[in-house]
Amino acid sequence: MYDLAIIGGGPAGVAAGVYASRKRLKTVFITKDFGGQSAVSEEIQNWVGTPKISGAELSENLKKHLEAYASDVVDIKEGEMCQKIEKKDAAFVVSTNAASYNVRAILITAGSHRRKLEVPGAAEFENKGITYCASCDGPLFAEQDVAIIGGGNAAFDSAAQLLAYCKSVTIVNRSDEFRADPASVKKVLSNPKMHALTNAALVKIDGAKFVKSLTYRGEDGKEKELAVTGIFVEIGSVPSTDFLKGLVTLNQYGMIVTDPKTQKTSCEGIWAAGDVTDGLYHQNNIAAGDAVKALEDIYLHLHTK
Repeated sequence: MYDLAIIGGGPAGVAAGVYASRKRLKTVFITKDFGGQSAVSEEIQNWVGTPKISGAELSENLKKHLEAYASDVVDIKEGEMCQKIEKKDAAFVVSTNAASYNVRAILITAGSHRRKLEVPGAAEFENKGITYCASCDGPLFAEQDVAIIGGGNAAFDSAAQLLAYCKSVTIVNRSDEFRADPASVKKVLSNPKMHALTNAALVKIDGAKFVKSLTYRGEDGKEKELAVTGIFVEIGSVPSTDFLKGLVTLNQYGMIVTDPKTQKTSCEGIWAAGDVTDGLYHQNNIAAGDAVKALEDIYLHLHTK
């Protein structure tokens, strides 16, 4: 019987794993791999304490940090994926593709994955001009013309960040109305460097070694080319919660609903942190902090019951 199962190997999971080891909570750490969504980033500039680092190096550092503290306390199960969680009396059974584990408490840090573009060139130019994180990669496109695909709050939040660096920013929205808050839309579009295309359906992405342009179909049905060197995709993300349905409360997007003070879920004994939750902001530093918060609450739970 483990005290705790941590499911997910991104910044949130590793932060919790390090704290679990220091608090001597016997933990099974389950993850397919380390690093989360940032593993594919060319350069990360907002990981606190590190001016810049590649996603691959960050992933390796996370793994090394956890291994350095794991000792005989944290049992790392790399390469395993959680498939099902069952409540059993006052404990849980966590089943993966390789084994089953009996645990007293669970912290879900499984993250999410971005919805991908499905047009010619999208796969070819991913991380070669196509990116999914303005806060991570925005400075890399300083003084360049870039586009944002999407029309929701995330798209306009990204636009607001990119306007600080880029020569121009163009939002490409497939409908005639934006889903973002009207106040945000008005403020962002008032910037002279900001442009918007509505009723614009993305057709393809072209380039050589890196992105050079995108082609879209306008309201008149004609295809038009937009010269850009960066494309930021904001068409939503999919939380990794398939194995949790029916066990904890999820919102309309499939994210785990948590108490922001403690990161507790609706199920006694289960906590969640990071991109898998309904938290207002999703970034590496926030995910790690929320996971530490959850771990502190888990420790109290395990030692006061």
